Amino acid sequence: MSVTGDWAVTMKSPMGAQDAVMSLVEDNGVLSGKMAGPQGEQAFTGGTVEGNTLAWNIDMTQPMPMTIECSATIDGDSISGTAKLGAFGQATFEGQRK
Repeated sequence: MSVTGDWAVTMKSPMGAQDAVMSLVEDNGVLSGKMAGPQGEQAFTGGTVEGNTLAWNIDMTQPMPMTIECSATIDGDSISGTAKLGAFGQATFEGQRK
């Protein structure tokens, strides 16, 4: 199953629910893309795809520098996962392919 495409997601963070769009591109098991939301747009490269399981890191610069470690599972046109937010704990997210 291809993970390539745009995904409308809602992240349930310690600061409340935040909507974002993830644009994902998978090429032979390597994941790249970008995430656009209220804090701006952040691109990433070097993620992985193994079956329906994804993993990637986003190096945020706004509102403060931090690395967000993401993992997710794709089920058809649905995505769900977790994001480790450095010192701010963990958030969950879920969404649908656009």
